[in-house]
Amino acid sequence: MTVDRVVLDAGGQAPLLPVARDAFLAALDEGWADPRRLHSEGRRARALLDGAREALAAAVGARTEEVDLAPSHTAALHTAVSTVALGRRRVGADVVVSAVERAAVLHAADFTAARGDGRRVTVPVARTGQVDDEAFVAALARPGVALAALQHANGEVGTLQPVAAVHEAARAAGVPLLVDAGASLGHVPVGDAWDLLAANPGDWGGPSGLGVLVVRAGVRRSPDRPSDEDRWFPGGVSVPAALAAAVALESALAGQAAADEERRALVARLRDRIPAEIEDVDVAGPAEGRLPHVLTFSCLFVDGEAVVGALDAAGFAVGSGSACTSSTLEPSHVLAAMGVLTHGNVRIALPRGTRAADVERFADVLPGIVRSIRARLGVVDL
Repeated sequence: MTVDRVVLDAGGQAPLLPVARDAFLAALDEGWADPRRLHSEGRRARALLDGAREALAAAVGARTEEVDLAPSHTAALHTAVSTVALGRRRVGADVVVSAVERAAVLHAADFTAARGDGRRVTVPVARTGQVDDEAFVAALARPGVALAALQHANGEVGTLQPVAAVHEAARAAGVPLLVDAGASLGHVPVGDAWDLLAANPGDWGGPSGLGVLVVRAGVRRSPDRPSDEDRWFPGGVSVPAALAAAVALESALAGQAAADEERRALVARLRDRIPAEIEDVDVAGPAEGRLPHVLTFSCLFVDGEAVVGALDAAGFAVGSGSACTSSTLEPSHVLAAMGVLTHGNVRIALPRGTRAADVERFADVLPGIVRSIRARLGVVDL
Protein backbone atom coordinates (compact mmCIF):
# COMPACT_ATOMS: atom_id res chain seq x y z
CA MET A 1 0.00 0.00 0.00
CA THR A 2 1.34 3.42 -0.96
CA VAL A 3 1.65 5.90 1.89
CA ASP A 4 0.83 9.52 1.11
CA ARG A 5 3.87 11.59 2.09
CA VAL A 6 3.45 14.68 4.26
CA VAL A 7 6.53 16.85 4.72
CA LEU A 8 6.56 18.63 8.09
CA ASP A 9 10.31 19.29 8.13
CA ALA A 10 10.94 22.39 5.99
CA GLY A 11 13.36 24.09 8.39
CA GLY A 12 16.56 24.96 6.53
CA GLN A 13 15.37 23.37 3.29
CA ALA A 14 11.77 23.84 2.25
CA PRO A 15 10.32 22.40 -0.95
CA LEU A 16 11.42 24.51 -3.91
CA LEU A 17 8.71 27.03 -4.80
CA PRO A 18 7.35 26.60 -8.34
CA VAL A 19 8.34 30.16 -9.30
CA ALA A 20 11.88 29.46 -8.09
CA ARG A 21 12.07 26.30 -10.19
CA ASP A 22 10.88 28.21 -13.27
CA ALA A 23 13.44 30.96 -12.66
CA PHE A 24 16.23 28.42 -12.16
CA LEU A 25 15.44 26.61 -15.41
CA ALA A 26 15.18 29.87 -17.36
CA ALA A 27 18.52 31.02 -15.98
CA LEU A 28 20.14 27.75 -17.05
CA ASP A 29 19.49 28.88 -20.61
CA GLU A 30 20.21 32.58 -20.20
CA GLY A 31 22.74 32.70 -17.37
CA TRP A 32 24.96 29.68 -17.92
CA ALA A 33 28.09 31.70 -18.71
CA ASP A 34 30.74 33.02 -16.33
CA PRO A 35 29.46 36.46 -15.24
CA ARG A 36 33.06 37.69 -15.03
CA ARG A 37 33.61 37.27 -18.78
CA LEU A 38 33.28 40.24 -21.13
CA HIS A 39 31.50 38.56 -24.04
CA SER A 40 27.76 38.85 -24.59
CA GLU A 41 26.93 35.61 -22.81
CA GLY A 42 29.00 36.64 -19.79
CA ARG A 43 27.41 40.10 -19.68
CA ARG A 44 23.94 38.51 -19.84
CA ALA A 45 24.82 36.27 -16.90
CA ARG A 46 26.21 39.28 -15.03
CA ALA A 47 22.95 41.18 -15.60
CA LEU A 48 20.95 38.30 -14.13
CA LEU A 49 23.29 38.04 -11.14
CA ASP A 50 23.18 41.78 -10.49
CA GLY A 51 19.40 41.70 -10.74
CA ALA A 52 19.23 38.90 -8.18
CA ARG A 53 21.49 40.77 -5.76
CA GLU A 54 19.45 43.94 -6.24
CA ALA A 55 16.21 42.11 -5.45
CA LEU A 56 17.71 40.46 -2.36
CA ALA A 57 19.02 43.83 -1.18
CA ALA A 58 15.63 45.48 -1.64
CA ALA A 59 13.96 42.71 0.35
CA VAL A 60 16.07 43.44 3.44
CA GLY A 61 16.42 47.20 3.04
CA ALA A 62 20.07 47.21 1.98
CA ARG A 63 22.13 48.45 -0.93
CA THR A 64 23.05 46.06 -3.71
CA GLU A 65 26.76 46.41 -3.04
CA GLU A 66 26.19 45.29 0.56
CA VAL A 67 24.93 41.85 -0.54
CA ASP A 68 27.34 38.94 -0.95
CA LEU A 69 26.36 35.45 -2.05
CA ALA A 70 27.98 32.48 -0.33
CA PRO A 71 28.07 28.77 -1.19
CA SER A 72 25.90 28.01 1.87
CA HIS A 73 24.29 29.55 4.93
CA THR A 74 26.99 27.97 7.09
CA ALA A 75 29.72 29.52 4.93
CA ALA A 76 28.03 32.92 5.27
CA LEU A 77 27.97 32.62 9.07
CA HIS A 78 31.56 31.37 9.30
CA THR A 79 32.82 34.16 7.06
CA ALA A 80 30.84 36.84 8.88
CA VAL A 81 32.31 35.87 12.24
CA SER A 82 35.87 35.26 11.08
CA THR A 83 36.29 38.31 8.84
CA VAL A 84 34.82 40.79 11.31
CA ALA A 85 36.82 39.33 14.20
CA LEU A 86 39.99 39.61 12.12
CA GLY A 87 39.15 43.11 10.97
CA ARG A 88 38.59 44.28 14.55
CA ARG A 89 41.52 42.45 16.14
CA ARG A 90 42.94 45.73 17.47
CA VAL A 91 39.76 46.19 19.52
CA GLY A 92 39.77 42.68 20.94
CA ALA A 93 38.98 39.07 20.14
CA ASP A 94 35.95 38.23 22.28
CA VAL A 95 32.75 37.15 20.53
CA VAL A 96 29.42 37.48 22.38
CA VAL A 97 26.71 34.97 21.45
CA SER A 98 23.51 33.56 22.89
CA ALA A 99 23.47 29.96 24.13
CA VAL A 100 20.95 28.97 21.44
CA GLU A 101 22.77 30.20 18.35
CA ARG A 102 23.22 27.88 15.41
CA ALA A 103 26.12 25.45 15.81
CA ALA A 104 27.90 27.18 12.90
CA VAL A 105 27.97 30.44 14.86
CA LEU A 106 29.12 28.80 18.10
CA HIS A 107 31.90 26.90 16.33
CA ALA A 108 33.03 29.99 14.43
CA ALA A 109 33.04 32.03 17.64
CA ASP A 110 35.19 29.41 19.39
CA PHE A 111 37.63 29.23 16.49
CA THR A 112 38.06 32.94 15.86
CA ALA A 113 38.16 33.92 19.53
CA ALA A 114 40.86 31.35 20.25
CA ARG A 115 42.84 32.47 17.21
CA GLY A 116 43.00 35.98 18.62
CA ASP A 117 43.55 34.95 22.25
CA GLY A 118 39.98 35.89 23.02
CA ARG A 119 36.98 33.92 24.26
CA ARG A 120 33.44 33.10 23.37
CA VAL A 121 31.12 34.86 25.82
CA THR A 122 27.87 32.87 25.97
CA VAL A 123 24.74 34.59 27.25
CA PRO A 124 22.06 32.31 28.79
CA VAL A 125 18.43 32.08 27.78
CA ALA A 126 15.17 31.68 29.66
CA ARG A 127 13.05 28.54 29.58
CA THR A 128 11.20 30.07 26.60
CA GLY A 129 14.44 30.20 24.63
CA GLN A 130 14.65 34.00 24.68
CA VAL A 131 18.04 35.45 25.48
CA ASP A 132 18.59 37.39 28.69
CA ASP A 133 18.84 40.81 27.04
CA GLU A 134 20.19 42.52 30.17
CA ALA A 135 23.01 39.98 30.38
CA PHE A 136 23.68 40.38 26.66
CA VAL A 137 23.89 44.17 27.01
CA ALA A 138 26.26 43.79 29.96
CA ALA A 139 28.49 41.46 27.94
CA LEU A 140 28.61 43.99 25.10
CA ALA A 141 29.81 46.71 27.45
CA ARG A 142 32.96 44.84 28.44
CA PRO A 143 36.23 45.77 26.74
CA GLY A 144 37.71 43.58 24.05
CA VAL A 145 34.53 42.56 22.19
CA ALA A 146 35.08 42.19 18.44
CA LEU A 147 31.62 40.99 17.44
CA ALA A 148 28.23 39.98 18.80
CA ALA A 149 25.86 37.45 17.24
CA LEU A 150 22.18 37.00 17.96
CA GLN A 151 19.70 35.04 15.89
CA HIS A 152 16.52 36.80 14.83
CA ALA A 153 14.51 33.75 15.82
CA ASN A 154 15.36 30.22 16.84
CA GLY A 155 14.70 27.76 14.06
CA GLU A 156 14.19 24.89 16.46
CA VAL A 157 11.62 26.23 18.93
CA GLY A 158 10.51 29.38 17.09
CA THR A 159 11.35 31.95 19.78
CA LEU A 160 11.83 35.51 18.52
CA GLN A 161 14.80 37.32 20.04
CA PRO A 162 15.01 40.97 21.26
CA VAL A 163 17.30 42.00 18.41
CA ALA A 164 16.20 45.65 18.39
CA ALA A 165 17.17 46.22 22.02
CA VAL A 166 20.43 44.31 21.65
CA HIS A 167 21.32 46.18 18.46
CA GLU A 168 20.78 49.51 20.17
CA ALA A 169 23.13 48.47 22.95
CA ALA A 170 25.66 47.11 20.46
CA ARG A 171 25.71 50.41 18.60
CA ALA A 172 26.25 52.29 21.83
CA ALA A 173 29.17 49.97 22.62
CA GLY A 174 30.60 50.25 19.11
CA VAL A 175 30.25 46.51 18.50
CA PRO A 176 28.85 45.20 15.19
CA LEU A 177 25.90 42.81 15.54
CA LEU A 178 25.51 39.76 13.32
CA VAL A 179 21.87 38.69 13.08
CA ASP A 180 21.18 35.19 11.80
CA ALA A 181 17.86 35.40 9.97
CA GLY A 182 18.17 31.93 8.50
CA ALA A 183 14.92 30.77 10.10
CA SER A 184 13.04 34.08 9.81
CA LEU A 185 13.45 35.77 6.44
CA GLY A 186 10.45 35.02 4.26
CA HIS A 187 8.34 34.01 7.25
CA VAL A 188 8.20 37.12 9.49
CA PRO A 189 9.44 40.72 9.14
CA VAL A 190 13.15 40.88 9.97
CA GLY A 191 13.55 44.66 10.35
CA ASP A 192 16.75 46.69 10.16
CA ALA A 193 18.28 46.11 13.62
CA TRP A 194 21.52 44.53 12.38
CA ASP A 195 24.97 45.33 11.06
CA LEU A 196 25.47 41.96 9.38
CA LEU A 197 22.58 39.77 8.27
CA ALA A 198 22.87 36.12 7.24
CA ALA A 199 20.03 34.30 5.51
CA ASN A 200 19.29 30.92 3.94
CA PRO A 201 17.41 30.77 0.61
CA GLY A 202 16.59 27.10 1.16
CA ASP A 203 14.50 28.04 4.18
CA TRP A 204 12.14 30.32 2.23
CA GLY A 205 11.66 27.94 -0.71
CA GLY A 206 14.73 28.81 -2.76
CA PRO A 207 17.46 26.45 -3.92
CA SER A 208 20.06 24.80 -1.74
CA GLY A 209 23.76 25.49 -2.18
CA LEU A 210 23.50 29.22 -1.56
CA GLY A 211 23.76 31.59 1.38
CA VAL A 212 23.23 35.33 1.71
CA LEU A 213 25.38 37.69 3.75
CA VAL A 214 24.55 41.40 3.94
CA VAL A 215 27.09 43.72 5.54
CA ARG A 216 26.36 47.37 6.25
CA ALA A 217 28.85 49.91 5.00
CA GLY A 218 31.28 50.84 7.75
CA VAL A 219 31.61 47.39 9.31
CA ARG A 220 35.30 46.63 9.41
CA ARG A 221 36.28 43.27 7.92
CA SER A 222 39.47 41.60 6.81
CA PRO A 223 39.77 38.56 4.50
CA ASP A 224 41.08 35.47 6.23
CA ARG A 225 42.04 33.54 3.09
CA PRO A 226 44.38 33.94 0.11
CA SER A 227 43.82 36.87 -2.23
CA ASP A 228 41.11 36.30 -4.85
CA GLU A 229 38.97 38.35 -7.22
CA ASP A 230 36.02 37.56 -4.95
CA ARG A 231 37.30 38.71 -1.55
CA TRP A 232 34.74 37.06 0.69
CA PHE A 233 33.56 33.94 -1.16
CA PRO A 234 36.14 32.93 -3.79
CA GLY A 235 35.09 30.91 -6.80
CA GLY A 236 31.94 32.73 -7.83
CA VAL A 237 28.32 31.72 -7.45
CA SER A 238 25.67 29.89 -9.45
CA VAL A 239 23.71 32.49 -11.42
CA PRO A 240 20.62 30.23 -11.76
CA ALA A 241 20.64 29.60 -7.99
CA ALA A 242 20.99 33.32 -7.23
CA LEU A 243 18.10 34.24 -9.51
CA ALA A 244 15.90 31.47 -8.15
CA ALA A 245 16.65 32.56 -4.57
CA ALA A 246 15.66 36.15 -5.32
CA VAL A 247 12.45 35.14 -7.10
CA ALA A 248 11.54 32.75 -4.28
CA LEU A 249 12.06 35.47 -1.66
CA GLU A 250 9.89 37.95 -3.54
CA SER A 251 7.16 35.30 -3.74
CA ALA A 252 7.52 34.37 -0.06
CA LEU A 253 7.33 38.00 1.04
CA ALA A 254 4.29 38.64 -1.15
CA GLY A 255 2.44 35.76 0.54
CA GLN A 256 3.96 36.20 3.98
CA ALA A 257 0.88 37.51 5.80
CA ALA A 258 -1.42 34.78 4.50
CA ALA A 259 1.13 32.02 5.17
CA ASP A 260 1.69 33.39 8.67
CA GLU A 261 -2.00 33.24 9.53
CA GLU A 262 -2.52 29.77 8.07
CA ARG A 263 0.52 28.11 9.62
CA ARG A 264 0.19 29.85 12.97
CA ALA A 265 -3.30 28.37 13.30
CA LEU A 266 -1.98 24.88 12.45
CA VAL A 267 0.85 25.11 14.98
CA ALA A 268 -1.60 26.33 17.63
CA ARG A 269 -3.77 23.30 16.90
CA LEU A 270 -0.79 20.99 17.47
CA ARG A 271 0.18 22.83 20.65
CA ASP A 272 -3.33 22.11 21.95
CA ARG A 273 -3.71 18.50 20.84
CA ILE A 274 -0.29 16.97 21.49
CA PRO A 275 0.00 17.56 25.26
CA ALA A 276 -3.70 16.82 25.71
CA GLU A 277 -3.48 13.42 24.00
CA ILE A 278 0.01 12.22 24.98
CA GLU A 279 1.25 11.89 28.54
CA ASP A 280 4.63 13.25 29.62
CA VAL A 281 5.17 15.63 26.71
CA ASP A 282 7.05 18.92 26.96
CA VAL A 283 6.19 21.50 24.28
CA ALA A 284 9.14 23.87 23.91
CA GLY A 285 9.07 27.60 23.36
CA PRO A 286 6.48 30.30 23.99
CA ALA A 287 2.93 30.33 22.65
CA GLU A 288 3.40 33.95 21.51
CA GLY A 289 6.39 35.88 20.21
CA ARG A 290 7.41 33.08 17.89
CA LEU A 291 7.79 32.02 14.29
CA PRO A 292 4.48 30.96 12.75
CA HIS A 293 5.54 27.57 11.40
CA VAL A 294 7.95 25.99 13.90
CA LEU A 295 7.19 23.64 16.79
CA THR A 296 9.32 21.30 18.90
CA PHE A 297 8.06 18.92 21.56
CA SER A 298 9.77 16.19 23.57
CA CYS A 299 8.29 12.88 24.70
CA LEU A 300 9.59 11.34 27.89
CA PHE A 301 10.73 7.69 27.82
CA VAL A 302 11.18 7.51 24.03
CA ASP A 303 14.09 7.96 21.66
CA GLY A 304 13.85 10.72 19.05
CA GLU A 305 15.25 8.48 16.31
CA ALA A 306 12.56 5.88 17.00
CA VAL A 307 9.79 8.47 16.76
CA VAL A 308 11.19 9.92 13.53
CA GLY A 309 11.49 6.45 11.99
CA ALA A 310 7.98 5.40 12.97
CA LEU A 311 6.49 8.65 11.69
CA ASP A 312 8.44 8.27 8.45
CA ALA A 313 6.98 4.81 7.97
CA ALA A 314 3.54 6.31 8.53
CA GLY A 315 4.21 8.91 5.82
CA PHE A 316 5.32 11.93 7.85
CA ALA A 317 8.72 13.61 7.47
CA VAL A 318 9.74 15.34 10.71
CA GLY A 319 13.04 16.33 12.33
CA SER A 320 14.69 15.51 15.62
CA GLY A 321 17.77 16.57 17.55
CA SER A 322 19.20 20.05 17.12
CA ALA A 323 18.02 21.73 13.92
CA CYS A 324 21.61 22.48 12.86
CA THR A 325 23.07 19.07 13.76
CA SER A 326 20.08 16.82 13.13
CA SER A 327 22.02 14.26 11.12
CA THR A 328 23.88 13.26 14.29
CA LEU A 329 20.71 12.89 16.37
CA GLU A 330 22.64 14.36 19.27
CA PRO A 331 20.65 15.95 22.12
CA SER A 332 19.72 19.50 21.19
CA HIS A 333 22.02 22.17 22.64
CA VAL A 334 19.10 24.58 22.24
CA LEU A 335 16.76 22.56 24.44
CA ALA A 336 19.58 21.94 26.93
CA ALA A 337 20.25 25.67 27.19
CA MET A 338 16.54 26.24 27.80
CA GLY A 339 16.51 23.67 30.58
CA VAL A 340 13.76 21.55 29.02
CA LEU A 341 13.55 17.88 28.09
CA THR A 342 16.14 17.01 25.43
CA HIS A 343 15.28 13.38 24.66
CA GLY A 344 12.59 12.05 22.37
CA ASN A 345 12.13 15.40 20.69
CA VAL A 346 10.31 16.02 17.43
CA ARG A 347 10.87 19.18 15.43
CA ILE A 348 8.30 20.46 12.96
CA ALA A 349 8.62 23.28 10.42
CA LEU A 350 5.52 23.55 8.25
CA PRO A 351 6.05 24.34 4.55
CA ARG A 352 3.77 26.85 2.88
CA GLY A 353 0.58 25.20 1.72
CA THR A 354 0.48 22.58 4.48
CA ARG A 355 -3.08 21.26 4.64
CA ALA A 356 -5.08 21.31 7.85
CA ALA A 357 -6.25 17.75 7.15
CA ASP A 358 -2.64 16.52 7.07
CA VAL A 359 -1.86 18.22 10.37
CA GLU A 360 -4.93 16.65 11.97
CA ARG A 361 -3.93 13.25 10.60
CA PHE A 362 -0.45 13.70 12.05
CA ALA A 363 -1.98 14.51 15.44
CA ASP A 364 -4.20 11.43 15.12
CA VAL A 365 -1.28 9.09 14.37
CA LEU A 366 1.30 10.46 16.82
CA PRO A 367 -0.19 9.24 20.15
CA GLY A 368 -0.34 5.62 18.99
CA ILE A 369 3.27 5.76 17.79
CA VAL A 370 4.51 7.11 21.11
CA ARG A 371 2.48 4.52 23.06
CA SER A 372 3.83 1.72 20.88
CA ILE A 373 7.46 2.77 21.39
CA ARG A 374 6.96 3.11 25.13
CA ALA A 375 5.30 -0.30 25.27
CA ARG A 376 8.24 -1.94 23.49
CA LEU A 377 10.51 -0.44 26.12
CA GLY A 378 8.26 -1.62 28.91
CA VAL A 379 7.38 1.94 29.87
CA VAL A 380 3.70 1.79 30.73
CA ASP A 381 1.49 2.99 33.57
CA LEU A 382 4.23 5.10 35.18
